[in-house]
Amino acid sequence: MKKNTPTLALAALLGLGFTTGAHAQPTVELTGLADMYAGSIRMAGDAKSRSVVDSGGMTTSWWGLKGNEDLGGGLKVGFAFTSFMRMGNGALGRFDGDTPFSRDANIWVGGNFGRLTIGRAMAPNFLPTILFNPFGDSFAFSPLVLHANVPLFNGTNWGATTPADTGWSNQLTYTTPSVGGLQANLHYQFRGDAGPNNRYNAGANVLYFNGPLALTAFYERAQVNNPVATVFADGSTRTDWMLGGSYDFTAAKVFLTYGQARNNVTDARSKTTSVGASVPLGTGKLLAAYAHTQDSGLDKTRRTATIGYDYPLSKRTDLYANLMNDRISGSSSGTSFGVGMRHQF
Repeated sequence: MKKNTPTLALAALLGLGFTTGAHAQPTVELTGLADMYAGSIRMAGDAKSRSVVDSGGMTTSWWGLKGNEDLGGGLKVGFAFTSFMRMGNGALGRFDGDTPFSRDANIWVGGNFGRLTIGRAMAPNFLPTILFNPFGDSFAFSPLVLHANVPLFNGTNWGATTPADTGWSNQLTYTTPSVGGLQANLHYQFRGDAGPNNRYNAGANVLYFNGPLALTAFYERAQVNNPVATVFADGSTRTDWMLGGSYDFTAAKVFLTYGQARNNVTDARSKTTSVGASVPLGTGKLLAAYAHTQDSGLDKTRRTATIGYDYPLSKRTDLYANLMNDRISGSSSGTSFGVGMRHQF
């Protein structure tokens, strides 16, 4: 087995062009990430707090296999079969009913032209959302991720603004080469069942990295839900877009995003603004973020703020502590905290 030691950003940025050269031996990697935390969770609208020992405080735990083969002439093929897991009880998937390999189940071919990926892979919204907030892909404590991707089932009727999951099934994805720090991903999802095939998802994102400056944008037009590809119950077409940027001043890295989501049947619209900062403090980093979403369908506003500290024990292992306050107009507020460890392999 070949060990894999990616950082979050290197693991997320896919599709860089390959140079020509001699054939290399095929590689297969057992790779993944384990994240556990203990604390207390109370979201806006919850009747009371609950004590937890849970998985995924900073990153959703996952494991799987990845591999590639050099075909020569600058051409490579590869695959990714990776599954989310809940380490608290050992269950696969992010939630009951999630498909076993909902993180990745694809094969790809790449070269100087870019990369073409076929199968289940990231949706257009995912990379811009996790790379442009200081808490990354924390589905427990990142205000932006919580507003975009985590619905509440506590009577507030608050739904995620992302219309069709962070990953799409039955998908074709083309990733351009990186030119001057600029790269784009084009996504198309087929419905994939025996019903009328006039429903599909399509979208794109753009990522730009140049020294301390980074910029992003994504757009999605969704008619198919995920991870199991089915049409939305209301038959709607849902759109979602976001613009974002970050700048590293060395003393602090700051983040800013703005986006809107719309359902064409109900004409409900959600508008989300987020700001954040990552400040070097000692060996680790002090993290702070705030997200504000106005939902016209519910006529409610949600405000979530988190402060935390991330301390690296090594290149692959870190400790973290987070404190979050969550508010929805007309509902009780909630305060959550968690202390945990994350290990990449």
